[in-house]
Amino acid sequence: MLRHRQAGLLLRDKRLRQGSHAWPDVVGLTGAFADFWKRSLISQEGDRHRALRRIAQTALSEDFILSLEPAFRQTAAEIAESLRDYPSFDVMQKFAEPYAGRAMTTLFDLPRHKAAEIAHDANTLGLAMGFGAKSHEPAINAACRNLEALAERLIERAKAGQDKTGYVARLLQAAGKHDGLDHQAFVDLIVISIFGGVDTTRAQLGFAIALFAQHSDQWDWLRNNPDHIPQAIAEVIRTHPTTTWATREALQTFQMDGLTIPKGAMIHVFVHATATDPEAGGGTGFDIRARRKVHFGFGGGAHHCLGQFVARTDMAAALAELLARWRSIEIVGQPEFLPETGNTSPSRLNIAPTWD
Repeated sequence: MLRHRQAGLLLRDKRLRQGSHAWPDVVGLTGAFADFWKRSLISQEGDRHRALRRIAQTALSEDFILSLEPAFRQTAAEIAESLRDYPSFDVMQKFAEPYAGRAMTTLFDLPRHKAAEIAHDANTLGLAMGFGAKSHEPAINAACRNLEALAERLIERAKAGQDKTGYVARLLQAAGKHDGLDHQAFVDLIVISIFGGVDTTRAQLGFAIALFAQHSDQWDWLRNNPDHIPQAIAEVIRTHPTTTWATREALQTFQMDGLTIPKGAMIHVFVHATATDPEAGGGTGFDIRARRKVHFGFGGGAHHCLGQFVARTDMAAALAELLARWRSIEIVGQPEFLPETGNTSPSRLNIAPTWD
């Protein structure tokens, strides 16, 4: 096991490459998801990886994402208002998951009623990221096939001119400006975008609410200083990232701080350790007012998260609407969390907010 300080440094080490293509084999997955994962952007390298990223980055331009912010805020406001009559509720089921699904329907210019289906399938894919993935294999593969079928329909819709402004239409336009994109790669890019978009937003909103419930003074401060919402989101992700590790493969045998890393070794880089280990200058506590070093909650290097600006924007919109309505947050009962062995999140988080 690597020491925390080494884990943080490894994300930037040029003697390593992305190793996620091997992850389905590590946990024993076969079928639709394993095939998709090995084809997808996250497992590609070199020229193909760079070409796919250029296309996606063009489609996810900052001006496009910022144009969606009013819709994100309206969605958050509507879901929040629908919960006023509940004395307590599971915020994951009642707010975080439906909001994340509807944020994706906004990004993809889809009808709102598709949100629950998209969120369910994306969350099921998240089960593939832990060591218990094999026990969920039939559900994971079914969800992957559902999202691939949705991607096919979205491509046809965009080609027919029925989507002119959504993410898929923008991907088509971007592919035309660059080197093109084969059909399967296009499908896979849409699926990974849905998976990452829903899973990250849902999980990090859950962690944000759990953290603020434990630090009521910081919730009070943020209500009076909403311009610090982006900093607060960064602190949530730094303190408790949904992605607990990033996988890397050693290109050659080398030494780091006295530790021998052999060629071909698969290394799980502990993401939370990159920003919370005191030896590396990180802070262990949650403090939205503190100045922090850059963290790796969205990865690092060539494979840093493509959708991080989407996640930061839709989470900021949701948090702004909750801050405007909740004076305080109280956790009711015992929260439940997914294992810290892959993509984690609260699985059940009952809260009783005090409303304005």
